[in-house]
Amino acid sequence: MKLSVVIPVYLSEETLSILTQKLLEVLRNIVHDYEIIYVNDASPDNSWDVIQKLCYENKNIIGISLSRNFGQHPAIYCGIMHATGDAIIVMDCDLQEDPKYINDLIREYQKGNDIVFTIRKKRRYSWWKNIATKLFSFIYNYLIDDKKLLTSHRVGSYSLISKKVAEAFKKYGDYQFHYLMVLRWLGFRQSYIETEHKERHSGKSAYDFKRLYEHALVAIVFQSDKLLRFNIYIGLIISVISIISILYILVNYFIHGFASGWTSIFVLLLFMLGVILFSLGIIGLYLGKMFEQVKNRPKFIVKDIINKSE
Repeated sequence: MKLSVVIPVYLSEETLSILTQKLLEVLRNIVHDYEIIYVNDASPDNSWDVIQKLCYENKNIIGISLSRNFGQHPAIYCGIMHATGDAIIVMDCDLQEDPKYINDLIREYQKGNDIVFTIRKKRRYSWWKNIATKLFSFIYNYLIDDKKLLTSHRVGSYSLISKKVAEAFKKYGDYQFHYLMVLRWLGFRQSYIETEHKERHSGKSAYDFKRLYEHALVAIVFQSDKLLRFNIYIGLIISVISIISILYILVNYFIHGFASGWTSIFVLLLFMLGVILFSLGIIGLYLGKMFEQVKNRPKFIVKDIINKSE
């Protein structure tokens, strides 16, 4: 059995050497044939220099450098595209995920599971990021019609997939995507293990509020069309309110001689304008994603590669 470990890299020059040492200690006790694939997502620090050094020291380490920053999930996709193992482990490079759990992942894989997720007992992130992730999970699960695609804020990208899942993953055609949600969509037999989530070793997460917001929009828009259906519900509600308002105005006109003021008209116009812009914004989101999709651009572009024989 050959095992591949795919790791997207960004702002991780201080953790790569330590992570590699921990990985080698674990992998050498499990399998004889393995590869560690570091995908440098155009990290602005010296991460690529560290990867090159590690590759020259160990031929089982493969270094891939992308031409620009494509994002975590395209970097994962790139690593899976280049992986040759019978099973593939995907994990982050910030040392918050312990390589010792690879043993547990493989045990679940040997039971016949094609996908093995990890559930963090406790997330070691900042309070605002924990709240934002919980909120996203709640909104996403509400908007998703297919219950098989439901997610949890405790599930991390640390996971194992079999070779046949990797082959299916490579055929996934969406330009923008979320790695874990693609795995859920693919199906196959799935399992979970619990892991301890450690404190960050150094630096800070590259996912600021803006990135998390964009990430959430991609996940929701590409997996659900329920936002578009909200426009219908909003339109129906406004129509009912309008009919009731018309009846109220007519009754007041014939009974009390109702005289409308400019303030009520102004507020109504502002309300309607807000609803229209909100609806157009939702439609624009989907049109924008369709525009990105039909361009048919590559998900990533490789600039340099080390220790990979084609």
